Amino acid sequence: MCRGRTMAKILIVDDEAHIVELARLYLQNAGHKVLAAYDGEAALQVIRSQKPDLLVLDLMLPKLDGFELCRQLRREGNDLPIIMLTARDDDVDKIVGLELGADDYMTKPFNPRELVARVGAVLRRTRKPQQKPSLLERGDVTLDLAAREVKIKGRSIPLRLKEFDLLATLMQHLNIVLSREQLLEMVWGYDFVGDTRTVDVHIARLREKLAGSHLHIETVWGVGYKLVER
Repeated sequence: MCRGRTMAKILIVDDEAHIVELARLYLQNAGHKVLAAYDGEAALQVIRSQKPDLLVLDLMLPKLDGFELCRQLRREGNDLPIIMLTARDDDVDKIVGLELGADDYMTKPFNPRELVARVGAVLRRTRKPQQKPSLLERGDVTLDLAAREVKIKGRSIPLRLKEFDLLATLMQHLNIVLSREQLLEMVWGYDFVGDTRTVDVHIARLREKLAGSHLHIETVWGVGYKLVER
C-alpha cells in the first residue's frame, strides 16, 4: 500500500474523536498524510491554510455542518474532492450531498479499508495529470516540442527528425551522462535494428548545428554523451 511515501494530504472532519483516529490510522498506513478537524469552522480554516488534497467530511458537525461547508467551498470555486460521511442511511442526505458537489458518500459505521479504497478511487478520478512542458529552454537554445522547432538566439535551426528527438532528449537530461544504448532506446526505440554508431553520427551533426550556442555535447569516454551549458 505504498508505505513510507506520502500519497496525498487528507483532512478528516468529524466531531467523534474515535472516528477520526480510526480513519487516521488506516489512511496513514496507506501512505497518506492526515489532518483533522472536529467542527465545520475549524475545517474551513484548515482547508484554507493547509490546502489538503481530499476532504473526508461528516455531515452532522457543530458550528458549521457538512452541507453548509460543502456549499461554501463550491461557492468559492474550491473544487477540493469530498467524501461525505453520515450516521443516517438516508437517500435524501446522499442526493443533497452529491448535488452540493460531494464526490462520494459513505454511511457510518464504515469499514476503514473501504474508506481507504474510496479515497484512492476519488483521488485517481480527480487528480489532473501533470503535463510535460512543451517548451525547453537551455542557455540560448529554445526547443518547442509541439511545433518541433529549434531556435538559437531566436534564429530557427533546421533539424532532421531524429536530430530533433535526440536534442530534445539531451535537453531534458542536461548535465546527465547518457550511454549510446540509452539514447538508442529513448530516441530510436527498443526495437531499433542497428548499431551505436548511429548515435555517434547524429551527435556529430548536432554538434555542428549547436556551434556558436551556449550548449555543447561532451563525450564521456567509455560511457556516452552529456549536454552541458557553457
